[in-house]
Amino acid sequence: MKGNVSIMSNGLTLVLAFGSALVASNTIASAFEIDTLSRAFETGTRSVVEVTEQMLLRIDERDGELRAFVIVNPNALSMAKVRDRFHAEGVFHGPLDGIPIAVKDNIETSDPMPTTAGSLALANNLTRRDADVVARLRGLGAVIIGKTNLSEWANFRSRFSSSGWSAVGGQTRNPYDLTRSPCGSSSGSAVAVAAGMAAAAIGTETDGSIVCPAAVNGLVGFKPRVGELSSNGIVPISRSQDTAGPITQSVIDAVLLTEAMGGVKSGELVRTLRTSDAHGLLSGKRVGVVHDAFHPGVAHAFDDTLLRLESAGAKVIRDLAFGRPTGFGAARFNVLLYEFKHGLNTYFATLSAPLDTLDLGRLIEFNTANADRELVYFGQDIFEMAQAKGGLDSAEYLAALRLVQHATRDDGIDALVREHRLDVIVSPTTSPAWTIDHVNGDHYLGSAASYPAIAGYPHLTVPMAAVEHLPVGISIYGPPAARSAIFEVGRAVELLRSWQQSPTFALERNQ
Repeated sequence: MKGNVSIMSNGLTLVLAFGSALVASNTIASAFEIDTLSRAFETGTRSVVEVTEQMLLRIDERDGELRAFVIVNPNALSMAKVRDRFHAEGVFHGPLDGIPIAVKDNIETSDPMPTTAGSLALANNLTRRDADVVARLRGLGAVIIGKTNLSEWANFRSRFSSSGWSAVGGQTRNPYDLTRSPCGSSSGSAVAVAAGMAAAAIGTETDGSIVCPAAVNGLVGFKPRVGELSSNGIVPISRSQDTAGPITQSVIDAVLLTEAMGGVKSGELVRTLRTSDAHGLLSGKRVGVVHDAFHPGVAHAFDDTLLRLESAGAKVIRDLAFGRPTGFGAARFNVLLYEFKHGLNTYFATLSAPLDTLDLGRLIEFNTANADRELVYFGQDIFEMAQAKGGLDSAEYLAALRLVQHATRDDGIDALVREHRLDVIVSPTTSPAWTIDHVNGDHYLGSAASYPAIAGYPHLTVPMAAVEHLPVGISIYGPPAARSAIFEVGRAVELLRSWQQSPTFALERNQ
C-alpha cells in the first residue's frame, strides 16, 4: 500500500546505476535536521511544500528497494500547503511547524491510512483517530508524511522472526547495505530518516525497538521513561515497558520531538545543547561503563569514544556490570506474555466493527487460515504462549514483574548510580547490522537495551563510528532523574565524533 505515491520496485541494476547520485544527495542530510529546516521555514528561505515534495520524490526513487514505508499520506502535500500559508501570514507554531515526520505503523493517525502493526488482520483498520503523540505533533504543525514498516506486531510473534519483515510491508532493508537488517521493530522509521525520506520519525520500543534500528542506521534514537509520553492510540505489547520515541539525525532534534510529544515547551535543555561545547557538557560528569564485548570492532569504537569523553572532561568509571538473579530470563519473558495478551485484547475492543470482535485467539486462527501470506518465514509461537497465559492478577505474573523490576532498578541501574555516584551509564548499543536471514531469523550478538527497557528508564543511542561500512552507536542511560545528563552526554558524543558516513544504497554481500 503506497497511497497516492507510486513506489518503483527498482531492481539491482537501477540501484547500482543510481548509487553515486544517491550518495551525493544524502551528504546534505544535515539540511533535513529539524533545527535546520525550522530556521529555513521561519526565515522563508525554504517552503514546506518544496521540502515535502523533495522527500516524496526520494520515497518514489528509493523505497522500492528499502521498503521503509507501507503507505504515504495522501494528505501530505495539502498539509504542507496549509503550513506555507500560515508561514506567509507570519504564524509559526514553533520548531516542528512544517517538519515532515514519518510514523510507525502501530501508531494511529486520523489521516486515511490504516494502522496495521504489519498484520493483514488489521489491513482495514482505519481508526480515523490520532494517537496522543501524533495529535501533539499535528497541533504544532508537523506534516505526517506516511506510515512506516515494522517488524510485524512489533517483533512479538515469533522467536525466529526477521527484523523489519511484515506481511503488509515486506522486508525493510538497511540503506548502508541492502543485504543487511535494519533491526527492529521500528525498522521503517529508522530507514526513512537515514535515507532522507523524512526529517524524523516516531517509533515505539518495548525492548530495543527504537535504539537498535537507530544505531544500525547511523541515527539518534531516544526511548523515554515509560509514562513520559502517552501510549493512547498505540498497538500495545507491554504496559510496563512500551513507549513511543523519536528517531532523528541529531540529539537536539530528539529533545525537540520528545518534549513536543509530551506537551512540554522546549526551553533550557535545548538552549544548553545548542550553546555548549563538549567540555562544557561533560565537565564534572561521572560516566559509568557497562561493557559486554560482543564484537571486536564495536569494542574498539567504544573504547575510542570513552577516551574522547575523558579528554573533554568526563570522569569515566570502567568495568561495571549488572548482576542477574536466578530466573531473570524466564521472568522477563513471562511479563511480556501476560501483558501482551491483556493489552492486545483491550486494544481490539476499542476498534470499529468487525475488528472489535478480534482477540488474540481469533488472531491466531486468522494467521493459520492465511498461513501462505502471514506465516511465510516464521510462525506464531509467541502468540501461542501468550494465549495460554491468564490475567494480570496471576501470581506468576505479579511475581515475575516484581523480580525483573527490582533486578533492573533497585539492584541494577539505581545500584550502580548510587554506589559510584554516576550521572549516566554508557554501553555499546548493539552489534553492526547482520545479514537478513529468513531461514534462521535475526543474529543478535548483544544489546544494551534490556536493563533500561525493563526498568522503564530513559535510554539514548548516538552514532559513534562505523565498523567496516556499518554504523554503530553508543547507549547512554540512567534513572529518570538522569534525563538531562543523558542528552548532554549524547550531544557531547556528537560534537567529539570524527565519523561521517552516508548510506550507499548498494549490495555489499562480500563485506
